[in-house]
Amino acid sequence: MTTTIRPARPGDEAELVAMIRELAAFEKASEHCHVTESQLTTALFGGEPVAWAHVAEVDGLPAGCALWYRTFSTWEGVAGVYLEDLFVRPEYRRHGVARGLLATLARECTAAGYTRLEWAVLDWNVDAIALYDAVGGKQQSEWITYRVSGPELSALAGS
Repeated sequence: MTTTIRPARPGDEAELVAMIRELAAFEKASEHCHVTESQLTTALFGGEPVAWAHVAEVDGLPAGCALWYRTFSTWEGVAGVYLEDLFVRPEYRRHGVARGLLATLARECTAAGYTRLEWAVLDWNVDAIALYDAVGGKQQSEWITYRVSGPELSALAGS
């Protein structure tokens, strides 16, 4: 089994959308996933990309992906990476693919002088939590995540 991890390139959008939808199904949230190939093309490869992705291939077949974007720490004065999605197809799990994607992003951070690699995980995803603990991830239990979206976002924008 040969694993290759590479930056996403134009032409990967269909496979990335498929994996994003597989992740949404795994997270029991398919009804909230509306991403299109066109949106990914613009986000990843447009004139001003807002996100980046890496694709993991096993023996030439798409096995997983990591989609991420840059953040900024005002306290440290440097950028970081927020891992929005990490997904490995079930048949490739427990073969080091997810760890390889995380290590690739860690190399992206250190090469660019970034000081953080951050992500969130659902509290019931014990396999992912075990991996994140094993690679030295630290839970940030003192922070509570908030989100405003949908009608509430529109109402706030109009206030």
